[in-house]
Amino acid sequence: MTSVGIIGSGFAGIGVAIELRRAGITDITLLEKAAELGGVWRENTYPGAACDIPSPLYSFSYESHHAWGYRYSGQAEIHDYLKNVANKYGIDELIRYETEVADAEYDGRWHVTTTDGQKLEFDVLIPAVGQLSRPALPEIPGMETFQGTMFHSARWNHDHDLTGKRVAVIGTGASAIQFVPRIQPQVRSLKLFQRTPPYVLPKPDRRYTRWHQALFQRFPKTRTAGRAGIWAVGELMTKGLIGHRGIAKAVQRLALTFLKLQVRDRKLRAKLTPDYPAGCKRILFANDYYPALAKPNVRLETGRITEITPRGVRTEDGVEHQVDTIIFGTGFDTTDFLAPMRIRGRDGQDLRADAWAKGARAYLGISVPRFPNLFLMYGPNTNLGGGSIVYMIERQARYIARLVRYLRPGQAIEVRPEVAERFDEEMQRRLADTVWTSCDNWYRVSSGRVISNWPGLVSEYDRRTRTSDRAAYVIR
Repeated sequence: MTSVGIIGSGFAGIGVAIELRRAGITDITLLEKAAELGGVWRENTYPGAACDIPSPLYSFSYESHHAWGYRYSGQAEIHDYLKNVANKYGIDELIRYETEVADAEYDGRWHVTTTDGQKLEFDVLIPAVGQLSRPALPEIPGMETFQGTMFHSARWNHDHDLTGKRVAVIGTGASAIQFVPRIQPQVRSLKLFQRTPPYVLPKPDRRYTRWHQALFQRFPKTRTAGRAGIWAVGELMTKGLIGHRGIAKAVQRLALTFLKLQVRDRKLRAKLTPDYPAGCKRILFANDYYPALAKPNVRLETGRITEITPRGVRTEDGVEHQVDTIIFGTGFDTTDFLAPMRIRGRDGQDLRADAWAKGARAYLGISVPRFPNLFLMYGPNTNLGGGSIVYMIERQARYIARLVRYLRPGQAIEVRPEVAERFDEEMQRRLADTVWTSCDNWYRVSSGRVISNWPGLVSEYDRRTRTSDRAAYVIR
């Protein structure tokens, strides 16, 4: 019987475990470093944490939920959804909690070593740790000298009362635009340090009433229709990101009009106006972010930060901005895939140091040559600029389950190097024509390679992963 080890218990880990069970594979163990499942939706508990993809699509297609409280669900509701799905399918019984993987090496089987020294063995190893699992802190001189309270938004300090505090927020990404409006009424003053302004679109959120929930429960096709509509909008936005100029211009015009309507102060509006094409960086959705910045206790700072002092933040103009609290909304380390784990395949090949020395790459974002029986969930070039990553996760999980089902005792399956090379060349050729190469962003590495995003529609990915594509692999 084939044994499978899955690293992580978020959407990806739970999704692939469900598909493996459907394929008849029962010897499954999920290794989770924390004391609870949930991945990014367990970790991010900052005020206002929510998804920017509507819940009917940001959920498993086979586990539709009629009782969402909002169209765009918050962290707690999504976390509860994941726990309920894991419980329903018996996946929670397969999880080994507080088990963090440090090292994995292949010699016919995968030998896994945890950070506390445990030794485990599996026939198949599936890292499902995602691209948004490790908070990124900027390297600013003097950070260790700050005498106040300092934390990252993904490690929110709920014991620290912000009432009446002078707060500095560094970063204006997807997390910051959610928590800044929530903490603004509490704090004495808030200085928001912005390096690059994001494009912000209105968020068409709404509360689902009991009437809505009853309708969704009694007529499941209304849920299906809603999901299909959201999916179609995501595909349309993606077309703008990958080359349709008309759609791209329409999205940019909508964002700039929204900015003009919400920010009357011309000087503030100028600071908030991006100087790059819409979509090059992640497009954000919020109705209350711009109004929060116009409040009298908020100041937007655009000068470069030179150091953190014991009393606050110093910018390049020499001004020391004295604060009690510093909150980093600086996102995640997205390009160093699977770090800090060390993974070695055939002949001692190191995944990051050797196979990915010039940037992460994998066939369909799943398989890497010389790494037998290793399958990635949410791997390189499977992130989306529009649409739901859960849609992609389902396709990857089904594809992997079919490959694992082919294995017999003692066998190993590995993608052919020439197949992986052709795929990578295709990805980079197509990505060169997308908006993601027109500015610096977290989708790219220093060489300019886009290693995060998928260069097509999600319907194309569905088509390309619909069959197991055995000719692309060799079974040893």
